[in-house]
Amino acid sequence: MTTTKPVAVLGGGSFGTALANLLAGNRQRVLLWMRDEQQAAYMREHGKNPRYLKDVPLLKGIEPVTDLAASLVACDMVFVALPSTALRAVLEPYADILSSKLLISTTKGIEADTFKLMSQILEDIAPQARIGVLSGPNLAREIAEHALTASVIASEDADLCAQVQLVLHGDTFRVYASADRFGVELGGALKNVYAIIAGMAVAMGMGENTRSMLITRALAEMTRFAVKLGANPMTFLGLAGVGDLVVTCSSVKSRNYQIGYALGEGLSLEQAVERLGEVAEGVHTIKVLKQKAEELGVYMPLVTGLYAVLFDGYTMKQVVGGLMLGEPKTEVDFISTEGFGV
Repeated sequence: MTTTKPVAVLGGGSFGTALANLLAGNRQRVLLWMRDEQQAAYMREHGKNPRYLKDVPLLKGIEPVTDLAASLVACDMVFVALPSTALRAVLEPYADILSSKLLISTTKGIEADTFKLMSQILEDIAPQARIGVLSGPNLAREIAEHALTASVIASEDADLCAQVQLVLHGDTFRVYASADRFGVELGGALKNVYAIIAGMAVAMGMGENTRSMLITRALAEMTRFAVKLGANPMTFLGLAGVGDLVVTCSSVKSRNYQIGYALGEGLSLEQAVERLGEVAEGVHTIKVLKQKAEELGVYMPLVTGLYAVLFDGYTMKQVVGGLMLGEPKTEVDFISTEGFGV
């Protein structure tokens, strides 16, 4: 299916680049917007992104651009792949234009001051817009290399979900629909924190049993938190929950995993971020998540432990040791919304 108007992708990072190629591969015309004119000019001339996925050719049909207003006016469907820390500031000046658009957030993060998810920020900016969330186990590198991948488009707007499925669904990328936008988006934001823990555990040589325990208890912990905020616990058994958590906590291609691995090797947080050279949303999320969990009275020992490692000088072994010393509780019960324990 080819739309009569181009589709906009906002953000020239790894995921924005992979998403633009995915759309172009489905015969969509794509306006790939980024701030840096030098980056855009290089991409137009050489057909590759000089900073992210450098070895992946851009498909025909992608036009790298830097005029945001013109890009938004030209498109009805807009995929937002901006860093969580920049999304509001970048888009607020264009609220009037955005009000008539289909806005699909692909950013997995939480705003520090408000604890709002990215789609909620989009609602603040453009309350009349139709809004959805694309999330799941979607590593940009593997999407770009045509690995078989599945994702979730989540919105209360069933027609929006159908339109996104039409433009993205292809031979190697399958898109499922969900009405639990909040749960899908929250799962995508929370898993980044646990990927840092998983990366640290691998770098420190912890066993497979330990890593499995950490991932499983992470799922229980993030589900408990999400249910407290009103999400459907069953969402976390799907691609946007356990699917995204497993891949992000297991793959060296995950930015948050790489941050954790560097920390496990003994680097400081600043050194780890510098070595990565890209935004790792879990670093931003951990601070606001710990504070919100305390406000809500939600028991999240892994979040508390990682915060202590990053900012209070604790070690990963102390975090795991504390988990083992905790009072034994019941396993996760996904049928009931109560009784989630670690």
